Amino acid sequence: MFTGLVEEIGTIKSIKKGTNSAQITIIADKVLLDVNLGDSICTNGVCLTVTSFCPNCFTVDVMAETMRKSNLDALTPGKKVNLERALRLGDRLGGHMVSGHIDGIGTISNLEKEDNATWVTISTSYDLLKYIVYKGSIAIDGVSLTVAYVDDSNFKVSIIPHTKDITTLLDKKVGDKVNLECDMIGKYVEKMLSPKDAITESKGSVTVDFLKDHGFI
Repeated sequence: MFTGLVEEIGTIKSIKKGTNSAQITIIADKVLLDVNLGDSICTNGVCLTVTSFCPNCFTVDVMAETMRKSNLDALTPGKKVNLERALRLGDRLGGHMVSGHIDGIGTISNLEKEDNATWVTISTSYDLLKYIVYKGSIAIDGVSLTVAYVDDSNFKVSIIPHTKDITTLLDKKVGDKVNLECDMIGKYVEKMLSPKDAITESKGSVTVDFLKDHGFI
């Protein structure tokens, strides 16, 4: 698990692409301080496993499914990425609970400066927008942000100068793709309450009636 609070910006050193997969080496500093093989490092919002490392870089393998469902396929040497180590028990949770398992991709459709902040408008599919709630949390390229506007085709966040300085979000331009992970609570609630996914009650499924009968709603 992660918090969506980026620890540092890494730089892509090299990418070795397979047919549909890739092996990526990333130059970093802070996230390598206590790194071990098998550790998870959130890279642009995607949870990746460290397969090797040296004093100033680490390497990860990216499977075909991850390449298809994220913006990692657009990375090239020299590109910057947001990095965060996995959350430890006892750490402060300053962002929100982020799994590193992204839900899909959004496209930046507008950037607008307002005083000391920048409004970022992102368009995405209804399959994701239905989980995006006004004043709720969302992770964009691994950055925990608050949704400040949402409709049936877009949502907006506002980026303060500190977030601009420590992440790659405002290095992007209109048309660029970003990885999106919606707040996980809504997805679990939908799964529990969805009739089409329910098994029969006799097999112990959780239904609306079950939740009412047991005082949950």
